[in-house]
Amino acid sequence: MKKLLTYITILLSTGYSQFDLYPVTDFFGGGIGYSPMYINIDEFPATDLLEGLGLDPKQFDTPFVVHGGEGFAHMTGKWRIGSYAGVGSSSISTVTNVKLFVDTGDPGYQDEATVDYDGNFSPSIEAKVTIALGAASIEYVMPVFQDLEISAGAMMGLGRLNLSIDQYAANPKWNEMFDFSYGDKVTGLDADSNSTVNYYYAVDNTGSPIAGFNASNAPGVMSDLSGTFFNFQPYVAVKWQLLDRVGLRISAGFNKGTIGQGRWKLNSRYLIGDSEEYTLRGVTFRTMLYLGL
Repeated sequence: MKKLLTYITILLSTGYSQFDLYPVTDFFGGGIGYSPMYINIDEFPATDLLEGLGLDPKQFDTPFVVHGGEGFAHMTGKWRIGSYAGVGSSSISTVTNVKLFVDTGDPGYQDEATVDYDGNFSPSIEAKVTIALGAASIEYVMPVFQDLEISAGAMMGLGRLNLSIDQYAANPKWNEMFDFSYGDKVTGLDADSNSTVNYYYAVDNTGSPIAGFNASNAPGVMSDLSGTFFNFQPYVAVKWQLLDRVGLRISAGFNKGTIGQGRWKLNSRYLIGDSEEYTLRGVTFRTMLYLGL
């Protein structure tokens, strides 16, 4: 009987030690690791203007991924501080449909007769959104078990959003990249009756080949629009210590930051007085595999 009671006591002690709550006294520790942030952005900037250029803003990455690093450390009691820094980008592009008309001297297109441009190279338009975030965080830790805890806090700092619009000529069309640029191609058979492709050049004579198509040297235009904003992100997080020095942290929150009207800059130098106000907001989700306690 004594042996049985001793055995039960050992089992209960062992089980309690596996799921013991943190003691009331202060506890310390910290960690650092790679922490991608996924933001479900409600609306990208200047969507109506991008659509006017023939671009589809819906093709931007959703969720938008910010690749970054995160660190945290206990300060006192159940309070923890941390920091985060990351950057992410997404781009969309299109090849324009070009129509040619005879210039009559009037400015712009005035309903003149047109013909389609069927050359290999056409002008291209590309838009790229880049978001950079840097912030500090503070949170309150609520231990559940010895290796599992829940925390609630907020991340505050500065962010920067860049919207670059690149317009340039001589962008190839995908389907026509598989055509022969300098003449005709015909599928045939070689001397051994194997399938082959023969390419035919047009020449003035056999000693002077005609030059192939060359894209015109048209200048490219790139506009880089940027704005800086104060970023605020309340969140809740779950931290699970997998091994002695390795753990997993998952957090979910809501991000918000506003670029004021007239605060956008062109090429990081000139303020655009009539620029629109834009608010970067959306539900966020972060994962972090960290090294530490």
